[in-house]
Amino acid sequence: AGPGSYTVGTMSERFDCHYCRDPLQGKKYVKKEGRHCCVKCFEKFCANTCTECKKPIGADSKELHFKNRYWHDNCFRCFKCYTSLVNEPFMLRENNKVWCSNCTATEDAPRCKGCFKPIIAGTGARDRCTTAKFVTSLKSHLTSYLSVVGDQNVEYKKMVWHKDCFTCSQCKQVIGAGSFFPKGDDFYCVSCHEHKFAKTCAKCKNPITSGGLTYQEQPWHSECFICSNCKKQLGGKRFTAVEDQFYCVDCYKECVAKKCAGCKNPITAGFGRGTSVVNYEDESWHDYCFKCTKCARGLANKRFVCHNGKIYCADCPKRL
Repeated sequence: AGPGSYTVGTMSERFDCHYCRDPLQGKKYVKKEGRHCCVKCFEKFCANTCTECKKPIGADSKELHFKNRYWHDNCFRCFKCYTSLVNEPFMLRENNKVWCSNCTATEDAPRCKGCFKPIIAGTGARDRCTTAKFVTSLKSHLTSYLSVVGDQNVEYKKMVWHKDCFTCSQCKQVIGAGSFFPKGDDFYCVSCHEHKFAKTCAKCKNPITSGGLTYQEQPWHSECFICSNCKKQLGGKRFTAVEDQFYCVDCYKECVAKKCAGCKNPITAGFGRGTSVVNYEDESWHDYCFKCTKCARGLANKRFVCHNGKIYCADCPKRL
């Protein structure tokens, strides 16, 4: 029975309790559904049971009800913080427990991955904006997508942190909404990732965090892999290595390559027609320039005669 379905008064006429038949004259009684009963029998047979304390709600107690559930007024408190909810907003949760709005929001809020405390949405702007932070390694492009929720919280792959709890696994400094590298369950700021995981340039010995190339299984910054003479970058271009120095085609021809004793042009094996070089004493020839002075027969890999500083085939000196 809900409130208002019975009345409490003091009997002035002679009536007996409907249940125990004790006289009610001069005593407090409860009238319910046309019947009169004493206070003791009301609590035993008619009173509603408090959802919280499981005791009867007596005739002299204030009763609160919600969805066929009843409480003493002093039992109607938040299950979590014990604040009285009389005339306050509340929510009925599992096991018929009532919660205040603040505790409900805290309980339902996501937990910070860092400190495990609830993350309560702020009262300011709550639009979700996504910023993409691009971090590049030699082999692949690693993209970390970080959602910034309000001003204080960050979210990544369905995990959420207080902004100050999203820290580098190495240096423990706050990453916040900055760039980072995910590695399994760990997160690294750009600086720590460079020192811990990035490859080191063969020339300057500094980490390679963007771009780069590989030569003879060694990593290089693009800006470090340059011509030793003109300083132009050699990435994607033809070059020659001479005693740990690199030269572009033009600088190799101009500064390094030997001059052919026949045509007087640079001998650049691998860049032009000639792929072989003929060396004799202190002079060099393109293989196609090494020929008999008299009959012009090619002498590369053949017997020849040097006479008065000139090259002849084995037969032509006999005709001189």
